Amino acid sequence: MIETLAIVLGVALLAGVVVLVKHRFQPIGPDDEPREDVAEYISMMVGVLYALVLGLALVSVWDMHSSAEDHTATESSAAHQIHLLAAGLPAEQAGRMRGEIETYMRHVTDTEWPAMAEKAPLGSAGWRILNEVRATGQVPADATPAQQATGQETLAQLSTLSEARRGRESDAGDELSPVIWLGLIVGGVLTIAFMFMFGVKRSFSHVVMVMGLSALITFTVLLIHQLNSPFDGMFAVDPSPFSPSS
Repeated sequence: MIETLAIVLGVALLAGVVVLVKHRFQPIGPDDEPREDVAEYISMMVGVLYALVLGLALVSVWDMHSSAEDHTATESSAAHQIHLLAAGLPAEQAGRMRGEIETYMRHVTDTEWPAMAEKAPLGSAGWRILNEVRATGQVPADATPAQQATGQETLAQLSTLSEARRGRESDAGDELSPVIWLGLIVGGVLTIAFMFMFGVKRSFSHVVMVMGLSALITFTVLLIHQLNSPFDGMFAVDPSPFSPSS
């Protein structure tokens, strides 16, 4: 958070210094037009187009982040349900089921979460554990009707868990298109640069406008950058739902 505020403030101060330098070495003459119609029109179009790019980027990263939260909640809920359903299985089978699903949840939080934060491959260890859970969930032929029903519900929850896991793996690899990042950077520079094309006679007013616009654009781009990594950064999805006590 402190780093983000420092970057926003630094960009705003830099823009303010540039405005002061411009007014110092290129002051506006008494006969200069305060603004030109063509430059005003182009500046307006650049601002509108850049607003569209910002909106597209924000919606995209917000959808990615929301998808990661939803898949995490669904997966962890299914894991806890499997842990609870183990009580309805035969005693020996129930103990193995609890141990294996707890091993899976620890693997997710201790191994996979740091890997997702670094956008590293998750490997196949998690799927191997789920295959063991699936094998344990197969009830014997002499099981009671209640145990058979519990086994079927366990397999249904395991299917839900597997689907949510695939979604989480996909979310971990998703990121904003480089084309959109190019539009964010170039568009931001152009939008701020066009502020220098207009002749505002009061240097203080010009400084305030440029600093405010620069700070707002920088903050928005940094916000997009943070949301672009669902499992890392200030707004990272929390692995706490996988905790046994959740």
